[in-house]
Amino acid sequence: MSLKEQLKEDLKVAMRAKEIVKRDCIRAINTMIKQIEVDERKELNDEDIIKLIQRGIKQREEAISQYKAASRDDLVQKEQEQVDVFTEYLPQQVSDEELETGMKEIIAQVNATSMKDMGKVMGQATKKFAGVADGKRINEMTKKLLG
Repeated sequence: MSLKEQLKEDLKVAMRAKEIVKRDCIRAINTMIKQIEVDERKELNDEDIIKLIQRGIKQREEAISQYKAASRDDLVQKEQEQVDVFTEYLPQQVSDEELETGMKEIIAQVNATSMKDMGKVMGQATKKFAGVADGKRINEMTKKLLG
């Protein structure tokens, strides 16, 4: 079952169960999908949808940090619930150990020795870990290993 079909089925289930947060999050994902499909006139595959979901998570995490700075705990909780629902539709994330092992392999492949080589490492890493590790984790691991 494709991710798009899964979202459609989960929307029906959420509506029947009156799960308002889940329903609204799925609708938000579907809206993002439709907007891209209409604007670019192309059918999105699962990989493209995962990128959209990751973008939605990143937006909500940025909102959470702003709400925390403004001491708006009610809005922080609301955004966190949305992040949790969005995360359900991402593939299983790699562990830190798996990420570190993969990053060491990439560093060896591109012969990286210092922070000057970070761009080469990040380019390879984002391709290898697309969908299973976010850019922030990849960046932090790269800095740890090259620093």
